Amino acid sequence: MLMTLTKTRLLGSVLGLSMAIVAPVAMAETPPDALIVAQSIDDAVSFDPAEGFELTTVQSFNSLYQRLVEPDRDDGTKINPALAESWEIGEDGHSLTLALRPGATFASGNPVRPEDVIFSLARAVKLNKSPAFILNELGWTAQSVDQAIEKLDDSHVKLSWSADVGPSFALSILTAPISSIIDAQTVLEHAKDDDFGNDWLRTHSAGSGPYTIASYIPHEALVLNANPASPAGAPKLETVILQNVPDAGARRLLVEQHDADIARGLSADQIEALKKVEGVTVLSIPSARTDYLLINSQANATLGNPAFWLAARYLIDYDGIANNLLRGQSVVHQAFLPVGFPGAVTENPYTLDVEKARKILADAGIETPFKIEFPVFKDQPFMAIAQSLQSTFAEAGIDLDIQPGVASDIYAKGRSGDYQITLRYWIPDYFDPHSNASAFALNKDNTASTVAKQAGWLIPELSDETLAAVKEQDPAKRAALYADLQKKVQDSSPYVFMFQGNDQVVLGDNIKGYKQGLNADQVYYDMVEK
Repeated sequence: MLMTLTKTRLLGSVLGLSMAIVAPVAMAETPPDALIVAQSIDDAVSFDPAEGFELTTVQSFNSLYQRLVEPDRDDGTKINPALAESWEIGEDGHSLTLALRPGATFASGNPVRPEDVIFSLARAVKLNKSPAFILNELGWTAQSVDQAIEKLDDSHVKLSWSADVGPSFALSILTAPISSIIDAQTVLEHAKDDDFGNDWLRTHSAGSGPYTIASYIPHEALVLNANPASPAGAPKLETVILQNVPDAGARRLLVEQHDADIARGLSADQIEALKKVEGVTVLSIPSARTDYLLINSQANATLGNPAFWLAARYLIDYDGIANNLLRGQSVVHQAFLPVGFPGAVTENPYTLDVEKARKILADAGIETPFKIEFPVFKDQPFMAIAQSLQSTFAEAGIDLDIQPGVASDIYAKGRSGDYQITLRYWIPDYFDPHSNASAFALNKDNTASTVAKQAGWLIPELSDETLAAVKEQDPAKRAALYADLQKKVQDSSPYVFMFQGNDQVVLGDNIKGYKQGLNADQVYYDMVEK
């Protein structure tokens, strides 16, 4: 009843009805011009593309914003024009001159100008939020970025970079959500205390994408309205509502009863049951998501001991979790590059071996029993995985104290270092192996916001190898360098990579045109119709 009432209120708001005049009546179907998506949005922290780094926010950015260039919807390795209609590579190989699409406007009606490109990319670097390290890969810093982005005339902008990387890598960086182009005039109207409009953009949008944020109520709903003047083209449906439904069972009922058009984040049991239900379709979509344990090596001496990292690798029932708990939603994968990326390592050298783990701990002088705080997303399948880990770690005398929480709080703990071990997932920000390598194998001096920094893992030598790999221009040699990096991280690091995901999304049979790609941001609602 509560779910139905909440949804009815949201629909009433979208359809122009008074929030006070809403009857708690279950709907037989959703409105013809609105798409209702039942999922958890508890992870959302910010809808500012310079800050948002969570699944909900990242999956929204293609609806709200455009970049200068974008990955092809069917083949992420291909890069297509977006707000830039064309580009030329500089003779030095360290610059790009981009011609902006004529007549392109933001949802506000303001034209897309070189000034907006400069503002968008420079503010993202200067704000230095979690995804800023992506643009740092070009050598851009708060001190240098203003000189690196230049207006040539009213329709051309030149980007240059000091990092020793080629133009193809620079173009890949420009496909990342942090490279979204925002309406500088609109955002600056809401800026305060030199925040570049960040506080306002956390809950609003100022882009040129096919939708705009109509309203956002944290932990309740995100409502998107169509932007018919988008340079990307007018969307098919007027409204998209991402309805927060924390309980996966409730999501299943909503989509099964056609009170929701799409449901995400269902358990393997729920997916199996829905495959037998008429009127719904289960999509199985390969994902670049990797699930891993993140260990805070600075939390205490035990967690900073490489022997503990190795023992942990033998305290996970990889096959049992993949085959019995996740059933089609993930496969065992123990490297930081997902299958499908150049250089991905496919060997899985670790299996559950409690006796071996006990011996590793004993040989290192690590005494058991002891307790570890283990904050975990309260959603499935994370809780089920955590409970399996709790059981197998206990066999070696390690008590994993599971602390369920909303995803936004768990992310905050990781970023602040306020955790001991946590269960996380990672999805590449752009289709290049360096997207993951720069997160897990780059931390020379704790200045970049990488996962390695969150783990407290200072690795100057490995960082040099990572930087050498991104500079390599020969594809075969580059793939070999990334394979070597993965094996080193696989052997000894404060991460334990476990699985690669396979997204299962449930749609009503009347939903056509939904598109989702390998990377997290490749979720497209603009061509959906009923």
